[in-house]
Amino acid sequence: MDYLHDLSAFLPGVILGAAGLLTLLIDALKNDSKSIFWITVISLVAALVASVQHMFGPVGEAFRGMVVFGGNAAFGSSVVIFATLFCVLVSKEYLTGIKHNYGEVYALILFATVGMLGLATANDLIMIFIGLETMSICLYILAGLVREEKTGAEASLKYFLLGAFSTGFLLYGMALLYGATGSTKLAEIGANADGGLLFWAGAALLLVGFFFKISAVPFHMWTPDVYQGTPTTITAYFATASKSATFIALIFVLSRIFPPEATAKWTEVVSVIAIITMILGNLIALVQDNVKRMLAYSSIAHAGYLMVGLAAGTAEGYSAVLYYLLAYTLMNIGAFGVVAYYELQHGIEFNEVENYAGLGFKQPLMGVLLSIFLFSLAGIPPFVGFVGKYQVFAAAINADMVGLAIVGVLASAASVYYYLRVMVYLYMREGKEGITLSSPGTLFKATLIVLAILTLYFGIAPGGLSGLLSSYHGAGSMASMFMP
Repeated sequence: MDYLHDLSAFLPGVILGAAGLLTLLIDALKNDSKSIFWITVISLVAALVASVQHMFGPVGEAFRGMVVFGGNAAFGSSVVIFATLFCVLVSKEYLTGIKHNYGEVYALILFATVGMLGLATANDLIMIFIGLETMSICLYILAGLVREEKTGAEASLKYFLLGAFSTGFLLYGMALLYGATGSTKLAEIGANADGGLLFWAGAALLLVGFFFKISAVPFHMWTPDVYQGTPTTITAYFATASKSATFIALIFVLSRIFPPEATAKWTEVVSVIAIITMILGNLIALVQDNVKRMLAYSSIAHAGYLMVGLAAGTAEGYSAVLYYLLAYTLMNIGAFGVVAYYELQHGIEFNEVENYAGLGFKQPLMGVLLSIFLFSLAGIPPFVGFVGKYQVFAAAINADMVGLAIVGVLASAASVYYYLRVMVYLYMREGKEGITLSSPGTLFKATLIVLAILTLYFGIAPGGLSGLLSSYHGAGSMASMFMP
């Protein structure tokens, strides 16, 4: 019965793991079968339903404390599955257009998502490592999907080498933490931490591994090249699902392995990294002419905004980070989706911003959708990006980190320039002759429209979701899984 309980607690991961095996079997029998896509979509919908149900169910542990379920963990898992589902939906037409709609791609996405779910629900260092590596190995392969292009091979190799290097830091940090505390369980590490040199060395190395995965400065150098060389809809998957899973795991680590008296020390470190990440990400994005690279540096800046909520070190800050992850997922998949549409029309070289001149009138729907997503990324009301930024900055202010919040607001204001610059080309520059745009497919178009509607809806009516996340931190909810 314990095994049934454990499997039920990790049901979304079980569904996706089984679907991944099924897609491999079908692909072996009939190469690149069309049914593989629909099996992937159906399994993701089923996993999302199961994960949403866990959000409103009990909170607890499974697999002898290796993973947690319910509450924040369930919400984080839902965000990961949601991001995966919408990335898959926009990928079919794009991958078919670039002639790389292989069955193995969907199997890799499913297995990577299983690793992300393990990472997002991990309550033990061993589970963190297993989830992280399951995710990363699949992503290394997906990054080099277009292996006949130099940029694709470069993306895969660079991601693999730097990812392996960061894993060494992560694993060595885990070993030191185990040596200092005698346990791999996060809560027991926090309870047994003596604040000695061995503990702090292990914690520092562990954080370095996490900072690499979330593209925090100065561990961000892989991000623009990997994002540019990876197929655009897969890039959206990298930027949203994997980052969400890693941030959720980082919340668990920060809130549990450090004793309460050490809170001030690690929040200072995270604050400094957040400031550098916000400033550098936005400054470099300002000078980018390639829209895809601009979005890559933008994602680095958004990692800095998310770290503002982490630096607060409070339940309010963690809830704000979770809300921001959903907001970031909606607007980022949408933006990369529109970029993928333009790229599909005229190739990778078309990503230069001057090529977007006049396109807002040639295909009005796609221009409006891109404008919605860019406005949201810039943090302009009434879109969800504004609410997400407001919540993380408010959490920092309430934690007496006014200076950090001010830097975040100024950095966000600077980002308006490079987001609006794209819209200036869309609507205020004369287009080149000979550039034509065909209408996107129904599924592709419908997916982007749904993302745009959700971007607007959660910006206008954020109260219900914010209230749900706040309730997870109430009395009797394990205080609430994010607080030691």
